[in-house]
Parts: sequence; C-alpha cells; structure tokens
Amino acid sequence: MKCLVQSRKDLKLILMSATINIGLFQQYFQGQAPVIQVPGRLFPIQVQYLPIVPEERVTKTGKMNPSPYLRILQLIDGKYKVEERGDLLMFLSGLNEITSVEEVVKEYAQQNQRWIVLPLHSTLSIAEQDKVFDYPPEGVRKCIIATNIAETSITLDGVRFVVDSGKVKEMSHDPISKLQRLQEFWISRASAEQRKGRAGRTGPGVCFRLYSEKEYGDFAAYATPEIQRVPLDSMILQMISMGLPDARLFPFIEPPSGDAVENSITTLKEKEALTIDEKLTTIGKCLAGLPVDITLGKMLLMGSIFGQVEAVLALAAALSVQTPFTNRAYRDTDCESARKELDSDHGDPLTLLNAYKAWLEIKAGNQGHTSRKWCKKRGLEEQRFYEMTKLRQQFRHILSDAGLLPGQDSKQNTSSSQRAVRHGQLQHLRSLKRDFIRSGQRKRKVLKLGEDIEDMDDDDDDDENGEQAEMPTGGQIDIKDVEFRLQHDQSTVRSLLSGVTSAATSHQDLMLLKLILASGLSPQVALADEFNNYKSTSDQLFHTRAKPFTALHPMGVFANHPEPLQLLEQDIIQVPDFPTKLPVSSKHQVLMYVTLLETNKLYLMNAFRMPAAQTLLLFSQSIDTNGDFARLVCDSWLELHFVDAAVAQSLLLKACQLRYRWNDLLMLRLDPNRPLKEKDVQKLEQKMKRMQRDLHYDLIAFTQTQILYTIKRLLAADLKVIYRGHALESETPNEEMRNEINPFWPEFQAVAHPRKGGLQMADFLVYGCLEEPDFTQDYLSTPWACPICELNFYLTGLGRLRHQVQCQKTKELMEGGQGEPAEASESKTGYFCPDCRTTVELTGIDLLRHQRKHQQEKSNKPEAD
Repeated sequence: MKCLVQSRKDLKLILMSATINIGLFQQYFQGQAPVIQVPGRLFPIQVQYLPIVPEERVTKTGKMNPSPYLRILQLIDGKYKVEERGDLLMFLSGLNEITSVEEVVKEYAQQNQRWIVLPLHSTLSIAEQDKVFDYPPEGVRKCIIATNIAETSITLDGVRFVVDSGKVKEMSHDPISKLQRLQEFWISRASAEQRKGRAGRTGPGVCFRLYSEKEYGDFAAYATPEIQRVPLDSMILQMISMGLPDARLFPFIEPPSGDAVENSITTLKEKEALTIDEKLTTIGKCLAGLPVDITLGKMLLMGSIFGQVEAVLALAAALSVQTPFTNRAYRDTDCESARKELDSDHGDPLTLLNAYKAWLEIKAGNQGHTSRKWCKKRGLEEQRFYEMTKLRQQFRHILSDAGLLPGQDSKQNTSSSQRAVRHGQLQHLRSLKRDFIRSGQRKRKVLKLGEDIEDMDDDDDDDENGEQAEMPTGGQIDIKDVEFRLQHDQSTVRSLLSGVTSAATSHQDLMLLKLILASGLSPQVALADEFNNYKSTSDQLFHTRAKPFTALHPMGVFANHPEPLQLLEQDIIQVPDFPTKLPVSSKHQVLMYVTLLETNKLYLMNAFRMPAAQTLLLFSQSIDTNGDFARLVCDSWLELHFVDAAVAQSLLLKACQLRYRWNDLLMLRLDPNRPLKEKDVQKLEQKMKRMQRDLHYDLIAFTQTQILYTIKRLLAADLKVIYRGHALESETPNEEMRNEINPFWPEFQAVAHPRKGGLQMADFLVYGCLEEPDFTQDYLSTPWACPICELNFYLTGLGRLRHQVQCQKTKELMEGGQGEPAEASESKTGYFCPDCRTTVELTGIDLLRHQRKHQQEKSNKPEAD
C-alpha cells in the first residue's frame, strides 16, 4: 500500500503510525514529499488469467454458462493434494448466476465427495449465511459462491483459492424515470485487487481471473462514486435548508450529473418541500429536520397528524430494512402455506405489517415455540424484525425531537414486586450476554458432507419437543433475543404490539393508513394493463408514467395472487349512449409502489392498491378538466371519463375541499408561531383534534364514493392534441370577475393558463383546458336548474359551480339571519351576475330577487317577440 504525504492532514495520519521512521518528518519539513511504503499482511498470491471465450459465456438458452467455473474445481482437484487445506471462494455478479453455478457444482461435489457447496448472498437467512464460517470435514474443501458481499464486508478464514468473474451488479438511480437499476458491470481494478487479496489472508493463495490481462488493464481505477449512483433528494433539501442559494452551482468534489440535481429539485417540488421558485415550504423545513428519506419523512409527518403514529412508525421501519421474507418463503411449499395467514390482499406494506405484528405476538406471549422457529417455519429472517424494532424507536425519537409527538409519560406505574422481577430478569440477561461474549460469540461447527444448506440450522438451544425456555440456560445463546429482552420487557412489547394492532382493526383505519402511505409516495402510481384479465398470473403488466409494461416483483403478494386487482364481471356496468370501448365501473384501482426496480426486467416493489379516481384526485400534482368536468386528466397521463358530469363535478369539488382542509391542518400542526400559554395550547390541540377527526371521517367517506367512470393511459400522441391551448371566452377573467369566488381553492386567484389554456383554479387544477370530443353536447345551449334556488341558467360547468356555491352561502346567510340582528342578516355580498355581466353587491334577499327578475325576463321574452 502506498500513500503520498501532501498535506498536514496526511502528516497527522503518519504520526499515528509507529512504523514510520522519524527521518521522514525531517524530509517533509524540508519541502520533500517522500513515498511511504506501508507493509501489508498478505501472503504471496499467484494470479492466473483464464479468460472465457465469447462462445462459452452463455448457453444456448441464453443463460450464463457454468462450465468455466466447474473446470476450476477440477483443476484444483487434479493439481493440489487433498491433504493441503484450502477453500475456494467464487465471486459472481448476482443471484441468478450463483444459482446456475451452484446446481452444476453440487452435482460434481456429490460425485467426488470432496466439496461442500455454500452460496452466499443477501436473500439467505443469517443462519444460512453464517455457515460459510464453519469448518469442512477432513479431506473436504468448501466452495463458497458469493456476490461482492464477500469482497469487503466479511473475512473468510481458510480461503486459498479465489475465482474472480470480473463482474458485479451495482444499484444505480435513474434520475429521469426515477427507478433503481441493478445492472451488471465490469469491476474496477481496485475491486479486482480486493478480491485477489481474499486468497492471501491466512497463507499463500491462487487467484483465477476469468478475464484477460488486457481486460484488466481496461478496467476503471476505482468504482463509480456513490453520489453519482443514488437519489439526491434528501441531500439537496439539506443544502437548501442550510441557506445554499442554488444547489446546481455547488462545487462537488465528484459532481453528480446535472439531470440528477435537476430531477431531485423537481421531486422536492412534487413532494411540496419546495415552492415553484425553489424556496423551502413549511413542510420542507420540517422534512429537512428529519434525517430520513423524503418519502419516509412525509409518511411520518402525516402519521403524526392523523394519530396513526405507531402503525406508520412500524411501516416506515419495515420499508427501510431488507425484506424479512427469504427466498425459501416463496420456493418452499411448506413455508408458503405457513405464511398465507400473513398475506394481505391490500398489498405488500400491509403484509409486512402483519408479519411484524405476528412476530410481536410471539414475543409478547409465552407460547410453546420460539420466535426463531416460528420465523424459520415461514421462511422469515428474524434479524430483520430486530432491525425494524430498533429503527422504529429511532424514528420515534426523531419525531419527538421535532415536536411532532404529543407529550407522553414514559414512566409506568409498576408495583415493587414487578420491579423486583424485572431486576432479576435484567441480571440474568446481562449474565447471558457476558457468557456469550466470553465464549467467542458464535461457535463454529463441522459441516456435514452432502447436507443442503437449508437443512443446516442451529437448533442446539431447542429441547426434544422443539421448545425453548424463555431464558435459555445452556447450549447456544440467542444473543439477539437476549439484547431484545434487555431493551423490552413484556409490558413494553405489548405496548409495541397494541400500537400496531389498533391501527388496522377496521377497514376505515386500514384505508386511512393507506392514504397516509399514498401521501408520501405520490406520484408513484401504476395502472393495470387493460388486457390483464386475460393473462396468466406471471404475465400481469402495469404502466407507470415513465416506464410502461412493468411487472410485479415475484416476491410480492399481488404477483402470486392478482385477483384483488382485477375487475369482476359484475363490477362492469353497461351504460347506453356512453360511447366508449373501455370498461365502465366504480371499482377501478391503481397501484401505489415504493420502488421501481430494473434487473432483467422492470418490477414494482412493495405495491398496494387504492381506489383509482379518489386517489388521483387527492394526490395528483396536476388535474386538467374539460368544460363540464366529465373528463379529467391527472398528471398528464391518466384520463378519467365520468358517465355523469354533475356527479364528477361534485367529486372534484369534494377532493379539492379535502385537500384544502388537509393542508390547513398540516399548516396548523407545523406552525412555528404556535401559542406558548398552556390555555391557548390546549385550545389549539382541541381544535386540531376536531379537524383531524372530521377530516378522517370525510376522507374515508370520499374513498367509498360510488361513481361510474372509465380510466385509460394517455400516449404521447394523445398529449399533442388533448389541450385546447386557449381559455374559454365566457370564463376569461376580467376586472369584474377577479373578485368572483373560487370554489376549488378560496385563497387562489384564477388566471389563464399560458400553455394548456383554460383557467388555473389552484396550483394543481386547470379548468376548461381539454379539447371537447365531437360527441359532447354543448352545455351552454342546455338550461341548468340550480338545486338550491331552483332557477334555470345557461352556464358553463365552472359557472354552475360558482352559482351553486354562492346560492349555498346565501341560503346559509338567510337561515342564520333569522336569529341574528338585522344588520347581520342584511350584510351585502359580492356576486357576479352572468346576465348583467357585472358584479353586484346585494344582501341575500335582494340577490334572490335579482335572480328571479332575470328569470322572469327570460320567460317573458318569447311572448314579447
């Protein structure tokens, strides 16, 4: 290893080394920069280049050819004596490649009885991964087939031979389509040297490189920096929160691409963390104070507002760690049947929550089997649940520090006998932990020849009936369980369990939890392909805005049971005089997903289902309408076409009102100028609780609305002709109309949209910008009867809505004026009269008289002619 002394920082590192000669410092201060050789601990390693010819890289079926790897085993058996100890470590790029080589090598190992084959990758359980540290019998070698997890993360003693395929699969982030891409690359020279070094840790070794020396010289010196491979949303938000005027101009040491920075800023705007002019919003300031991913941060924020903190904490933790479901959970029929009770037909996040809840039930109760055996039976990795619990507590502390959790009394009322029992338990647990540390932690065993890795499990701590005492006194100690019980007594575990259980006790609570998840994930929406009903389970396809024709990940609930996503025949309604070839129904659904992953194909990860129209209207970044609200386009790629325009108008109005109230509650919760007096704080908390309760019920009622419509994906050709490009003449705002009420967002002043046309009624809503199809009736030629004042008018959809809102206000004013003082009942309100084309200031009674006057004039006009 070489290092060049170029700065005082380097000098400080040198001073920490006891092997450096003091004369080097004299040379440094004299202006010289000596090259310092730091001796390594590697034994001699022989490198052999055995490049694979192109014809041997893949088989006729297109899969990777395992023959070159098998020849390495044959070469070792022929050249090195059995008495010469030394294991083999193979570096392959991914799970599929490991599986292909493992099958062939196992057949060879069964024939000559000289090898024990052990795969090593992230989808194995911890117990299965730990087997690579055990000893092989005399005269037998281990063949460990691993991904780059064995490159730097762990050190395997006894490895003498290394096979380097020269390939690695790395996760990268596509900033344009916002997907995680797992691609195969040639490794860097630094990685190649690191892999070679695995063979010389405990003795002289051999490294077989399955590529040429010229290819090695063409490798990049180092791997791609992480900042160029990951999303930058959280980092950009932190930079802006610290006062950086423009993140695009920041002088990164290893700068990411301009597209990555630009798309991160766009994402922050979509998440409402930044304004249009890239200033921090109130939500953005709060998210910047939460050291978590933006999506998770928004979920936690919404969970604290709606009183669903415990369930959202558990879900956020579950989505932050690796899935507890191992590959055995979907490959082993016994595991598959045992875990069916955990599957949720709502989606993968709820299935994770069910699994975590069931595991906590095992921990909270004194049942006949241990949580470890319970997990093994279902193909679950218990280590992930421990990680979830720790992360859940960390998220709780983050919310508490941010002031987003109500004050809770952490002290529990326990009796002296309970405290004494707990004190004794803690002493015993600490003693077990000390014994575990003194014993050298996990005890290595001798592997059995011919035994499959899935059958190799540590069951030393189980008795003859497969049961285990709550506190083991002998055998192998489950240190993770000991550490868990040190942090959580039975009452604490029951508290964790009750928090998760109470959040999903009814359909309403479950729907609210899904709405909270959707608020954080939006706009990550997928629509089912229209031909899915005629396809097999494995051929189901879904479309996202950036990537059409994606599949469900095979380890997801819907990939194995897609029935909840499909429309039933009884759900499709035949509507006469409604020209469409698409199914008309009120049961359309969309998928919200956490990750879009590309490996050998595109996959949706951690998806759950939501009612389509209601979800799109609540969370879309842009909603475009036609003149009568019968057609809506969400986020410029999904079109909703409603059978009844009046019902569609009402649904859109309700969605906007819910969004407005949601935003109002959010701003109230995050208000930095909250009152300090205890009395005022209590009043504010009561007000927020009422707003939260009312909004909760109204949101659930909104998602259960039954309305007939069709939904389709718009193509690029559709978007070229779908927008009008100019505002309706009757709705173009002028000086007299600027004071007209905005029924969708009261604080927003309507303006003409410069590109789409129509009127922009809110940041997310543009009215009247869609081209009307030929079959649409001219609603301006058809009289409309107001359901409140019962008068007929010739108005556009927006005009009808404005009139109806104004009539409702007038009615409420007149009803409230019966018991109020005279001056209150005669207060004047501004109203734009479409007949006079002027804004008139009238009292409620005079306004009705004014409307009746125009109605009589219209009814008498034909007789005068």
